Amino acid sequence: MILACYVARRFLRSFLLVAGVFLLILLLIDMIEIIRRFADRDLGLAGAARLAALNIAGSFYSILPLITVLGGIAMFLGLARSSEMVAIRASGRSGIKVVTAPAVTAALIGILTVGLFNPLVAVTGKLFDNAVAVIERDGRQTVSVGDQAVWLRQSLMEDGEEAGQIVIRARRASPDATTLYDASFMIFGQESGPVRRIEAREARLAPGEWRLSDVKDYALDQQNPEATATDGETLSLASDLTAQRIRDGFGRPEAIPVWQLPGFIAGLERAGFSAARHRVWFQMELARPFVMAAMVMIAAAFTMQHMRGRNTGIAVLLAFAAGIGLFFLRNMAQILGDNGQVPAVMAAWAPPLVGVLLALGLILQREDG
Repeated sequence: MILACYVARRFLRSFLLVAGVFLLILLLIDMIEIIRRFADRDLGLAGAARLAALNIAGSFYSILPLITVLGGIAMFLGLARSSEMVAIRASGRSGIKVVTAPAVTAALIGILTVGLFNPLVAVTGKLFDNAVAVIERDGRQTVSVGDQAVWLRQSLMEDGEEAGQIVIRARRASPDATTLYDASFMIFGQESGPVRRIEAREARLAPGEWRLSDVKDYALDQQNPEATATDGETLSLASDLTAQRIRDGFGRPEAIPVWQLPGFIAGLERAGFSAARHRVWFQMELARPFVMAAMVMIAAAFTMQHMRGRNTGIAVLLAFAAGIGLFFLRNMAQILGDNGQVPAVMAAWAPPLVGVLLALGLILQREDG
């Protein structure tokens, strides 16, 4: 037990050291990119640092598995160079017992990051997007999914200029986000409140316009809008929305806290949209602790034995290459899951399972008996 706690502390120290180095590197890279991106705006160094601090959480969170494998490599190399690994193995400890403590520690770190750091990433990501939208003055289109409806907002354009806002509410939508059913269009003037309301049984998005069917048009500036309402079979309403913008408006799955994902997925499906991406991401988050444990086992499989000379560099390269391979295998499985080619559970859990089994095979092969 004492030995397990010692090895776990060594791994935690190595992990925090590597994580701190990467945080500083990512902060500098983000600041340089933000300064370049908003070079024509009076942003300043403080503003760039603030935006970089908001954006760095997502970048750091995405590379945590690679930081884990580097932390594992650093820890096992330290034990090997100080001959502590030789003493541990000479005491009769098997390789599996030695790697268990850091692997469990990595899994616990993964649980903490999913439970606590994931919501922080979602919040800072939204704050960063909002700040960028304000700077770029392009925050006029929004999409949200309520418990019983789909809500959209777009600009009302007349002669190439913004003349107001349109708030759209629909009971449900088609999976490709191009058709709304039981839709209501509330039109607001530039300097006034609502001036027009349009009810449509169906609203189909075409290039540059909404094509409405079974329409009832209310002029809200009249004393009795119901008495002056007009009915029509079809109506066209200008729009600069596209299906891609509507789908993007739901936000990236990683922009939603993991605790809210099940409810958000249910809301998407009630609204008629596909929630495949969000289901895959949810399973990916559940599997993240297992991925981080697999990264430690991969590091141990190549660097746990006592090494001298050139063998050290080769082992480090192989361990890091194997970690990168698992990282990209996981990303590729996520893409396949997003496209519906593999089930969400398989996309999330198969890559770390493969990594664990391969690492176990190498560790057991090098056991002395």
